[in-house]
Amino acid sequence: MKTNEELQKDVQDAIKWEPLLHAAEIGVIVKDGVVILTGTVDNYYKKTEAENAAKKVEGVKAVVEKIDIQDARHFIKNDVDIAADLLRSFSDNILLPNNNITLKVEDGWVTLEGQLGWNYQKEMARKAANQLLGVKGVINNINIQSESNAAIEKKHVENALARHWAINAKDIKVSVSGSTVTLSGNVTSLYQKEEAARITWNTPGVAFVKNELEVDYEYSFSE
Repeated sequence: MKTNEELQKDVQDAIKWEPLLHAAEIGVIVKDGVVILTGTVDNYYKKTEAENAAKKVEGVKAVVEKIDIQDARHFIKNDVDIAADLLRSFSDNILLPNNNITLKVEDGWVTLEGQLGWNYQKEMARKAANQLLGVKGVINNINIQSESNAAIEKKHVENALARHWAINAKDIKVSVSGSTVTLSGNVTSLYQKEEAARITWNTPGVAFVKNELEVDYEYSFSE
């Protein structure tokens, strides 16, 4: 069991442990399992890394991200430069069928659209945008159209979840309807919830994942 103060310290320590982050830049507020991140960083990638670090802490039920981006003057890029850099990044990635992706950049915000065969490719496109200097945010509207026509085997998904060291698969229920897989049950962190979805997406034939997992953790909150 954790108090608000203990959970706050755990999140602060997780942020300190990330080599790209300066803990002094990021404030952490905790209330009943909800973590609020504040402060200012110099690029969007650091912003997402802080959020990811918080999600991995056991007991975190939700993350509210209020971190601002203030680019150093020599890092400021206009939308045309950002778009050109991202297109070049897509073109250099042999695992990414970039002809199926369209993008829009407006005031530093990148919107990705199109259709890909695998969710890991969708995540590659998002991460490529995350890491570009000058990007303020990423909206990933890419759709998944599975390249496999094989029927989804529920047992295959369950076995894949069971193999993951960080997930207590016995508390997760898997149901399959056509090309959609629904996950329900309980986990103890947002990291586990997102990892369960990521693993499920790797199953051939999956076109959509409904992640209904709930973060269930026994707290000892002080009044």
